[in-house]
Amino acid sequence: MCKICINGKDSDWYHMVRRPFRNLDISDFRLIYKTFIRPHLEFCIQAWSPHYIKDIEVLENVQKAATKLVPKLRKFSYSTRLRMLGITSQKEKRVRGDMIEVYK
Repeated sequence: MCKICINGKDSDWYHMVRRPFRNLDISDFRLIYKTFIRPHLEFCIQAWSPHYIKDIEVLENVQKAATKLVPKLRKFSYSTRLRMLGITSQKEKRVRGDMIEVYK
């Protein structure tokens, strides 16, 4: 399910963002990430919350590719890029969302 959604027709997000925005800085990337990339990653995540490792890895790989769009951050590791951009990993987002649902 997850691979079809991310790698199928929705993989155009990468080309849609990459072509017009060649030299992104951190502030521009945050805006583009919130507008174009994050909605694809979080679409119906509460309904099907991926529990297969392959589905989780596909979502995480999409975010890894997205963070490499900022030229200045390509040389850093994934965790460092996330911290510098102020973004949390997909796993952390799911855990936080689950905790919020449990609290309700």
